[in-house]
Amino acid sequence: MMRITLETIMQHPVTQKYLTRSGLKHAVDVCERALELATRRGLDTDLATKAALLHDIGHYEWYTEGKWNYDLYRQNDIHAIKGAERAHKLLIRLGEDPARAKEISVMILLHTDSYLPPNRIQRTPLQQLVHDADTYVEQPGGLHHYETMDIEDALARVRLIDAVVDRLSNLPRISNA
Repeated sequence: MMRITLETIMQHPVTQKYLTRSGLKHAVDVCERALELATRRGLDTDLATKAALLHDIGHYEWYTEGKWNYDLYRQNDIHAIKGAERAHKLLIRLGEDPARAKEISVMILLHTDSYLPPNRIQRTPLQQLVHDADTYVEQPGGLHHYETMDIEDALARVRLIDAVVDRLSNLPRISNA
């Protein structure tokens, strides 16, 4: 099965619509951080970068009188739930392996606990990685969602990530046996 690239994901109209809404620059920043963490932690860079890129694809815009209402967002947000569903559907449509699409979607679901009572999530190492990458690039008051980036700049950055992921996936595996 051919690997679905970040570039392919980024070029899909659904991705562009929702990542633009939630902060394209933020998505790419989290993706780059996830690549770094996955490499350092010896985890699957393909899964990590896809989940990181799509982690906020479920965001809804919480505005009051034309201004972002961060408090309203924090009280009513379920973007991780909506994002997991949206990402799964998108990945399946693009031809991602169904088991991997599910794993990516669960990583998106668990990247935040904003919709649950505090300290209720037990994460796998990959799930924790996406949470850590997102937390690392967060800014107070959700300002990270407002930094802008041109789609061509974003595509150039994800092409570089794709190249690294591709190289890493083709390295010979070291056996523990």
